[in-house]
Amino acid sequence: MIHLNHVTKRYHDFTAVDDLDFHVAPGEIIGIIGHNGAGKSTTLKMIAGLIAPTHGTVYINGRDIQKHSVALKRQLGYLPEENPLYENMTARQYLLFFSELYDLSRAAANQRIDSLLASLHLEDSAKLIGEFSKGMKRKVAIARALLHDPALLILDEPNSGLDPLTSFFIIGYLKSLKYAQKTILLSAHNLFHVEYICDRVAIIKNGKLVVFDTMEAIRAGLGKREYQIVFKTDEPLEYEHRDGNYVYRTHDIDAIAAMLQKISDQRWALIDLSVQESALEEIYVKLMTNP
Repeated sequence: MIHLNHVTKRYHDFTAVDDLDFHVAPGEIIGIIGHNGAGKSTTLKMIAGLIAPTHGTVYINGRDIQKHSVALKRQLGYLPEENPLYENMTARQYLLFFSELYDLSRAAANQRIDSLLASLHLEDSAKLIGEFSKGMKRKVAIARALLHDPALLILDEPNSGLDPLTSFFIIGYLKSLKYAQKTILLSAHNLFHVEYICDRVAIIKNGKLVVFDTMEAIRAGLGKREYQIVFKTDEPLEYEHRDGNYVYRTHDIDAIAAMLQKISDQRWALIDLSVQESALEEIYVKLMTNP
């Protein structure tokens, strides 16, 4: 659905985005992460057609976003990180106003608004947006991005600054849109949310794409896997001792197999066998701190 073809964005002598080249398939949820100033927002703005690349081309469904801007923008919903709303309107008035920009009939707009307000747990009342909490305002902004039922959503920090419950609600809601065949690109600083929702993750460092893959592949290439056995015996052993049990840890699958065999041979009691894998946050920090 999306193809960034060697896209670069320069501002005078500063290169904000440097030769990004990747594809996004229809129905994928892609997370774009990186340090402040890495080029995340610039990348999303170029995909949304808001700014033009210095070099390269952004294609959506095989069409250049710069050459077919109006037609393609009807197929996408964009949510910037900072998104002031018309605070003297109610949520319904605000959404009805934008529905006219999308040429929706009043009946179709009200039906769509009813659905969005219900699914996002938003009030439909005379209460003005200026009286809403930050979380409710963000939900209104998301509803606006979804108002015309776009196939592509581009979201810059959709849960920035929200309390944990509201933030996780929004991430869960966005994940549910996958069943509606939406393609979603989002940037986020909360890496747990990225790991939870995304099919693939793009990590950008100083404008360059350093990783773009599934979490499984990222862990296999950059993470680590630790195996842990908890067992019990009355024999004095030189293993870690915790809560009356012994704990054996290793990154080596063959060593785990040998230890399990030993526990069986010695007739020790096996309490637990678990596998712990690197979280995205651990891998990200490793990439950002290494030259």
